[in-house]
Amino acid sequence: MAARPASFGPRSRGRAHRAAAVGLGLLATLGLGLAPARAASACPGNPTALGTSRTLVVDPMEHPRIGTMQYRETLPLKDHEVVLTFDDGPLPPHSNQVLQILASECVKATFFIIGRMARQFPEGVRKVRAAGHTIGTHSENHPLHFDRMPPERIRQEIDDGIKHTAEALGDPAAVAPFFRVPGLRRGAVMEDYLVSKGLQSWSADFPADDWRPISADQVYHYAISRLEAKGRGILLLHDIQARTVAALPRILQTLKARGYRIVHVVPATPDRPKTPTEPREWYLHPPAASVAMARWPRAPKFLFVSTETLPGPGLSESDLHGGKLHERDFQLLSVPRDAEATAQLLQAQPLQTMTPFHAALHASNNHIALPVPAQSVFALPERTAGRLDYGISSVMRPASGLHAPQRIHNAGNANAGVVRLRRPIPGSQPIAHPGLTPSAVFQR
Repeated sequence: MAARPASFGPRSRGRAHRAAAVGLGLLATLGLGLAPARAASACPGNPTALGTSRTLVVDPMEHPRIGTMQYRETLPLKDHEVVLTFDDGPLPPHSNQVLQILASECVKATFFIIGRMARQFPEGVRKVRAAGHTIGTHSENHPLHFDRMPPERIRQEIDDGIKHTAEALGDPAAVAPFFRVPGLRRGAVMEDYLVSKGLQSWSADFPADDWRPISADQVYHYAISRLEAKGRGILLLHDIQARTVAALPRILQTLKARGYRIVHVVPATPDRPKTPTEPREWYLHPPAASVAMARWPRAPKFLFVSTETLPGPGLSESDLHGGKLHERDFQLLSVPRDAEATAQLLQAQPLQTMTPFHAALHASNNHIALPVPAQSVFALPERTAGRLDYGISSVMRPASGLHAPQRIHNAGNANAGVVRLRRPIPGSQPIAHPGLTPSAVFQR
């Protein structure tokens, strides 16, 4: 019987068992971590497809207007999440090509259908539904003066677009309560009517300008650069344009390469509850709780570090005559009179006009003691970059014209004789009195 190698002793077997256990645990961890990735990339014929990362269920009435191109709120997306939307279809062959490109990457989008196009190409609308995309509406005839139309015409455009899209599908429930106004020409009449019908008004967060006569490379550039600038949001495209068909594969490839994820949006139903969200998630840049503090200085907290105190003034020494006003004082303060009548009133006892009006304060006639705050409380940094002179240190005479710059004679300047032009502070009134001279406080 052959001798067993010395290296395979009890200690070696223990190390082997521990290594095997660690290896199995590592494989299990990797398997759990890779499982979602495999599920997300499960796309027939394309294992590296972009795919659709999640489905977002929204209640149109809780957030009736979305898209930061026009509204404050947008969809509650996370960083690097994108919602693809297509307008103006269906139109063969371009709409069919868009559907094929999206299917090759297993990407879901939202299509805003024109009613007239749905009547002309009903099979195209049914292809959109068969591919699993969301179907919204985009009016009946795509008028570009939607914001200037009469209210009855606005209502007819919205209703007819929904009606003919539903007829093409054969099922009104297959039409999502999502509406995008043509040309994004929104208005109060339209928005109020959409709310009354339970429809959500969709704008966008950034367009690719593919309705303009530009190249496919420019469409790609606009889509990606504007997405990169915002980090997430709703992308506006048009499935009826050949340039969009040419740019779309490259857009999807770049989204995949840069770590973006596609989100599919559907409306909530009794059988499909809305996705739980927080109110601040519906803002592209949520307002922070410290916005006010960033704009306005916080009042300092006084920290009293010593027992030293300052005397408080006596109440009786805060007025003119020992804490009491004479009858003559009330007459001077309350009754308008000319200079002669005022002089007669003051003949009996001249009124003291030189400051201070009251006698010197004495600490012996009161029991008030105020603590001394720490000196560091008042050690606030001074702004040194660019001195702003908002004091009235010059005589400003209006020049010809309402908005013309003013001529200034700066009495506080060493070159007092130099006349220079200077624009007044917005909202300020020019000082035009020829005899006004600057106070010594503002002289520099």
